[in-house]
Amino acid sequence: MAGPARRIRTLEQRLEAVLAAAPGRRVRAVLRDPGLPQPHRASGPDVRFHRGARPCFRHRRKRGQQGQALGRSRGGFSTKIHLKSDFDGHPLAFHLTGGEVGDSPLFKLLLDLGPDVTPRAALADKGYDAKANRAIARARGIAPAIPFKSNAKHPPAFFPKALYRGRARIEQCFGKLKRFKRVALSCEKTECGVAAIVALALSFILIKSVHTA
Repeated sequence: MAGPARRIRTLEQRLEAVLAAAPGRRVRAVLRDPGLPQPHRASGPDVRFHRGARPCFRHRRKRGQQGQALGRSRGGFSTKIHLKSDFDGHPLAFHLTGGEVGDSPLFKLLLDLGPDVTPRAALADKGYDAKANRAIARARGIAPAIPFKSNAKHPPAFFPKALYRGRARIEQCFGKLKRFKRVALSCEKTECGVAAIVALALSFILIKSVHTA
């Protein structure tokens, strides 16, 4: 037994020499010897000893739904796509908001999106019914074809129904967009991801319309 005991004693002496020569490497923390003083922070490679909770790979950004164009509506927790197209149903631009955001406040924004061309008419559904929206359109020389809601106090006697039928092409554009599975099932949960998928799907729609024209 004298031989093994002498080897163990020699190994302990060498180990103490290594620990004394390299204190910055936190070798004591890796060995986890209860008889030795333990530092408050573990060595670099062994993150399991870290006593503070934080995301992996030193990501300090907080994750959540803020700023991700997500909101709860009657249809669930989703993202709403506000689409602008021409009279032929070709997509021009889109904007993403949470599902709880209404359509009417974004009428002016949709007019500013897309090519720098002033249209002759703006076709929109009842969700955009507002005096302010009609005033904005007329101030730009655009004829608003927006139906009035049933509870409107003083609706006009004339409404361009023949022109308003062209809004069906916008709904057809939405139908083509929802044929893409990742758009219809809302697979993406971030604003950047949804915008990328919607832009790619609309690009395919435009390419197909040019190819068949």
